[in-house]
Amino acid sequence: MLHSAHQNEGMLEKQAELAFLMGKDIREDGIHETKISKLKFIRNSQPTMPIHLVHQPALCIIAQGKKIVILGEESYYYDASDYLVISVDLPISGQVIEASSEAPYLCLLFELDLSLVLDVMKESELSMTKSKESLRGLYVSKTNETLLDAVIRLIRLMDSPQDMKVLAPMVTREIMYRILNGSQGELLKQIAMTGSNTNRVAAVIQQLKKEYDKPLRIEELAAFANMSSASLHRHFREVTAMSPLQYQKQIRLQEARRLLLSESADAAEVGFRVGYESPSQFSREYSRLFGLPPISDMKRLRLLPDQQSV
Repeated sequence: MLHSAHQNEGMLEKQAELAFLMGKDIREDGIHETKISKLKFIRNSQPTMPIHLVHQPALCIIAQGKKIVILGEESYYYDASDYLVISVDLPISGQVIEASSEAPYLCLLFELDLSLVLDVMKESELSMTKSKESLRGLYVSKTNETLLDAVIRLIRLMDSPQDMKVLAPMVTREIMYRILNGSQGELLKQIAMTGSNTNRVAAVIQQLKKEYDKPLRIEELAAFANMSSASLHRHFREVTAMSPLQYQKQIRLQEARRLLLSESADAAEVGFRVGYESPSQFSREYSRLFGLPPISDMKRLRLLPDQQSV
């Protein structure tokens, strides 16, 4: 019992230290680049509206506050006691649900490099067995003191540029090692291994992203992945929580929203550009995903602060 209480006290101290280190460097809301490659800080001083995006592979650790991330029909809650891993490009929505000016939401985002993951696996001689099953491309796990300690040391290096140059890559590898040895580290192992079913689905995702505006031909995608159509459907759903067609639809609609916001283009024209043949179908599916038809959604978005990440 005493050991457990001591562990909890240690975790709370690490969480407080992480929040302090991030808070002293960022005073404004938004997404902030850091001196360390691939590492960003995110701050919000109040709860947000749902933010839709196609999120690239990343490790996200909350230092303060709480968030909900939605993938398909699934909801994932996480706070300062958790970390979130996204291993493939996924269309999600993220919403800060706990934040204030006194205790702002603080999150660090570390972009995942799967070649680094594979290097760490080889170097540490972790299991390289390919699983027949595929695993969800997003998960939430409990943070522990060893992981937080490594993250804190990485952030502290930003105050010592000379040390940072040499030590940051080493501490980054340690963080990847901790994640791979975590309760759900098997997911990252599978996604990094060429030829695993999860890795094949990741390749199909890249193909869908590249040709999102083209008609979807499942037989061609299956051949590209060296799978049967039925097998591709099953593994794709296991990784992304949606079918290839649903994934393509999300990509199309999120790209349409980006184009409408950045170019002030006509809604029907944008619908055609992202692959829709019918303006009414485009407007209907857009409303279903974002809650409002394109023109009304644009009016709402232009009144909101710019946010781009979970």
